[in-house]
Amino acid sequence: MLYPAELRVQDTVMQYLRRHIARFALQSKRDMVAYMKNHTSVRSVEAAQLKGRSLRYYDFIMVAFVVILLLSNIIGAAKRSEIDLPIVGTWAYGAGLMFFPLSYIIGDVLTEVYGYARARRVIWTGFVAMIFMAVMSAVVVALPPARDWPDQPAYDVIFGSTWRIVAASITAFWAGEFANSFVMAKMKLWTQGKYLWTRTIGSTVVGQALDSLLFYPLAFWGVAGWPPEQIAQVVVAQFVLKTGWEVVLTPVTYWVVGALKRSEGLDVYDEGTDFTPFKAKI
Repeated sequence: MLYPAELRVQDTVMQYLRRHIARFALQSKRDMVAYMKNHTSVRSVEAAQLKGRSLRYYDFIMVAFVVILLLSNIIGAAKRSEIDLPIVGTWAYGAGLMFFPLSYIIGDVLTEVYGYARARRVIWTGFVAMIFMAVMSAVVVALPPARDWPDQPAYDVIFGSTWRIVAASITAFWAGEFANSFVMAKMKLWTQGKYLWTRTIGSTVVGQALDSLLFYPLAFWGVAGWPPEQIAQVVVAQFVLKTGWEVVLTPVTYWVVGALKRSEGLDVYDEGTDFTPFKAKI
């Protein structure tokens, strides 16, 4: 049994503990809010302010871009596929369009989140990687096969692209990607960061138009099995389907861009950026 004096002491202790627990909880809440504000808020910054700053996911996105670029060129750059459409009939398209448009979507994400200069570095990285892949493929194909190995003809077909196709692919990629990134960055300034869908689709229209118009005529004009009307059909199909990819995946682009901006805590605007494509320096 507790006496009145003991009850008063107990009550005083409990009040003291409640006050300090409440104060501790309030301070913890304030600390958490401050932490979230400092680490998850998105700040609008100019591209020049990123110099020397560590970025969490930039390198991973660069790797994804280069991998998709190389694989799409190995898998389907020279293969012509066909699809039977209800009204149009048989329509030809390049098999590479199944995955290559993803490189444009990643290019949009890079420019939107990290700015033109960092997207430019990734484009040059992909450009050099494509040249290295072409040289490496040519060397390996040229090596004399073992006498009992019967698959050299198939190997030649898959990896033995002519230098004309390689040059056309690299040229079209370089022009299309830089046009895509440039339009994306400029439209962000014009729209003051609003209407992301207009930038992703608008930049893709320009970039994919350049890519398709350059690649197929440069690679296959005058080649047996590629009459001019077939080239024109494939160019149109490539442009429409690649742009369609961008439209369909716009919700995914929105989600990825939003997640990266929150994770990095920044939203880059290319005010004062040097838009020349002829350098890789940030």
